[in-house]
Amino acid sequence: MPSVLPASDTCLNTEQTKARGFAARRPDSRAVRVVPGMSLALLCLLTVLPGTAAQADPAEPAPITRPLAAVIDDYVRVGLRTNRSLQSSTLDIERSQAALDAARSRYIPEVGIDARYTRAEGGREITLPVAALGNPTFSLVREREQDTRLTLRQPLFAPAIPASVRAQRAGLEASEFARLALARRLKRDISVGYLDWLQASRAIGIVTASRTLLVENLRVNDSLFRNGKITQDQVLRARAELLAVEQQLREAQNSQNQARSYLNFLLNRELDQPLENAEPDLDVALALRDLATLRAAALENRPELEQVDRAVIAAGSRLDVARSALWPTLSLGADAGTQGEAYEFGRGRNFGTISLLLNWKLFDGGARRADIRAARASERQARNQREELQQQIQLEVQQSLDRLDTTSDSLRTAEARAEAARAGFRIASRKRDEGAISQVEFIDARSALTAAELNLNLTRFQLLARQAELDYATAAGTLPAELGLSP
Repeated sequence: MPSVLPASDTCLNTEQTKARGFAARRPDSRAVRVVPGMSLALLCLLTVLPGTAAQADPAEPAPITRPLAAVIDDYVRVGLRTNRSLQSSTLDIERSQAALDAARSRYIPEVGIDARYTRAEGGREITLPVAALGNPTFSLVREREQDTRLTLRQPLFAPAIPASVRAQRAGLEASEFARLALARRLKRDISVGYLDWLQASRAIGIVTASRTLLVENLRVNDSLFRNGKITQDQVLRARAELLAVEQQLREAQNSQNQARSYLNFLLNRELDQPLENAEPDLDVALALRDLATLRAAALENRPELEQVDRAVIAAGSRLDVARSALWPTLSLGADAGTQGEAYEFGRGRNFGTISLLLNWKLFDGGARRADIRAARASERQARNQREELQQQIQLEVQQSLDRLDTTSDSLRTAEARAEAARAGFRIASRKRDEGAISQVEFIDARSALTAAELNLNLTRFQLLARQAELDYATAAGTLPAELGLSP
């Protein structure tokens, strides 16, 4: 954008003007024609106002470092490494893995040691009054007694064990797909968040350029009013337009700060940490999209569906666990140890046993049947959730595609509107040079151009955001392979 020169460097006093036969030049090196009756203050304004649409375009980009896609990819990588929600999902996977390991361990024999040692002071004795037998004495409780044994239990028939393993394995896979779904949502949010920040940054540049023009316009109008060339309402109009633009600038700055804070939050960084600028490819070429094809791709690739599929499997396996409680369990038992009044190994007090252990609960007041009904309801609920999720995904795809198409149409309208505003501003600039329009009309044309450029800037970035949302809805694109996010 052309720089605005100080009035001391641009405007000459009346004497200097008369002596030099004043002919001011605009930045495009074309002389400004002096119209009879034109005030000096108005002539000074013409030397600082941009005179062409190209020079009037306020959307001058900030210094560019890298392409937009490269910058977003780097921010996505950072977010996938540092985001706390994604880290928590990794802990969910670890917990599910531990639960699976615990379920599998029930296949392995249990080995333990049981030890008991008792001491009864004086023991417990009873003497039978049988004189013929010499009044024999029997010990009911030994004064000292120990029972120490090594035990082994190996399940032979336990239907609950494989069912529990299946449930926990499905739960682990569901956790992995949940993490993948979260990673894809995070990728979308980071992409859209950065686009919001970039759009607000460009809007600040557009509005700042317009404000610079209106500040100078107000200064000139104040000068014209003091010299009796214009009425006060024109000054008030110029001041009102400047205040409106300043409000736009504050809103754009607030939007930029909010977008930056949100993006840094997703990246687990300080909220006010600066962001890297990028070169956006705003000439978006949209390929033809078929709704049925997009829906099919979403139903095929969305990790949320894989997650709920595993939830259905887990619910069915938990139903099997509940049903298995109606059956008996059979296990092999082996014991070896020593018994006696003291630990005297090798004196005939050692023992060893092998046994089959059958456990079958015959009556429990209906508790097992109630557990089966609850598990069956949970399975039906999981299946209903899957059907609902299918419909939700199809709806997301349709809505995302509709928003993208609508924004694409809006972009064409915004481009036409911006082009018309540029043409109108060029005409207004020429008429201003000829003294055929007032400064109010000229500023109106410039304000219309600013509004059109802001709308075009917003629509272009909205189109990029809508594309990111459609990519998420259809599970298009990939995640960085080095992060190991795929199940």
